[in-house]
Amino acid sequence: MSDILSRDEIDDALGKLEGWHHFPDEPSIKKSFEFKSFVRAFGFMSQVALLAEKQNHHPDWSNSYNKLQISLSSHDVNAITTRDIRLATSIEKLPR
Repeated sequence: MSDILSRDEIDDALGKLEGWHHFPDEPSIKKSFEFKSFVRAFGFMSQVALLAEKQNHHPDWSNSYNKLQISLSSHDVNAITTRDIRLATSIEKLPR
């Protein structure tokens, strides 16, 4: 189990992750991505899927053509935890 993060810890972590947002009324962090094509968006999703499987922490996401929305939350505790920040950090390191 990972540690549940306080609002200050979430804000601090997101300050280091470009484009990720937290809405206080939702137990998740989110980011929108836009790619040059559907194939590039899908390729990125495939890379994220491999990371998620390796970390055993899977995103909620949606894809429409070249746009991708990723939402991370630790559903087992209905909160944002270190698992969410770890996966977001890993996602940020992927090439686009």
